[in-house]
Amino acid sequence: MGVVRQLRQVDADDSGIDIAFRADVHAGLSQAQKAIPARWFYDATGSALFEDITGLPEYYPTRSEVALLTRHARELAAAIGPGRAVVELGSGSSTKTPLLLDAIAPGAYVPVDISGDFLRDSAAALSARFPDLPVYPVEADFTQPVALPREICGLPKLGFFPGSTIGNMVARSAVDLLRHWRGALGDGALMLIGVDRIKDIGTLERAYDDSAGVTAAFNLNLLERINRELGGTIPVANFDHRACWNDVHARIEMHLVAACDLDFIVDGRSYTMAKGETIHSENSHKYGPRDASLLLRAGGWTPIAAWDDVDPAFALILAEATEVRAAP
Repeated sequence: MGVVRQLRQVDADDSGIDIAFRADVHAGLSQAQKAIPARWFYDATGSALFEDITGLPEYYPTRSEVALLTRHARELAAAIGPGRAVVELGSGSSTKTPLLLDAIAPGAYVPVDISGDFLRDSAAALSARFPDLPVYPVEADFTQPVALPREICGLPKLGFFPGSTIGNMVARSAVDLLRHWRGALGDGALMLIGVDRIKDIGTLERAYDDSAGVTAAFNLNLLERINRELGGTIPVANFDHRACWNDVHARIEMHLVAACDLDFIVDGRSYTMAKGETIHSENSHKYGPRDASLLLRAGGWTPIAAWDDVDPAFALILAEATEVRAAP
């Protein structure tokens, strides 16, 4: 069957630049605490760097998730059942997605990713591995409304949200996202989501600041992307990568730290940064069992099963779409 067709749902201007990327960069660099949403890490270079990160010895989430998918394949198959259209939020990796597809005998696979090049490569690789599986790639930002392919309209759906990517969002945004996908996937849908647990600070900080410097390169590539796509003059060599635990918000924060006073231009606009000032580039929230359950319920999903890896602590949670009742 193979890749049937690719849908593109990204708005670009006449020069091909993503309109939302330009807007987010200017808005983020204009704030007192500069910040750029983590979804803009994932151009072709950033996506490839993240795949490298998943294989690092310090980065445990991928190993833990792969172990859970492997160890509990039969239980997942029994709980999910065959024939569902798997809608993956974020393009499938070469390790996790095939394990799920092997286990549950899906009716179709729909990877949704903002990086078109990476999406095409990953969809082609999975299609070659599963030649009888219809694959419908959708190039889109899954944090925004997404129109699913009409070909899967009549199939029951399984949302697949691995990697603890939900942790990149503050609680309000995470709940909004879950509510959107509750509506998009429809009644009878299931959601399989990876959630990272709270653990010792050393393990957490090493996972986001590896000794080989791959995560640093991933973080700094955000500035390289701004320079490439928005005509920026950001002196990337004058920024440092920082990853630190924020105990109040139960999250790892990644920052790009100015090593000296800086002046630069992005898309024709001038910006300044003082030495030590940072661009907040990512959050990675960690959840205890009750926190994760509350988050899912607030987003319209009722947890029905969970599989936990103990060391380091990580979980896969299966939830079903909560019935929507009319107001009395």
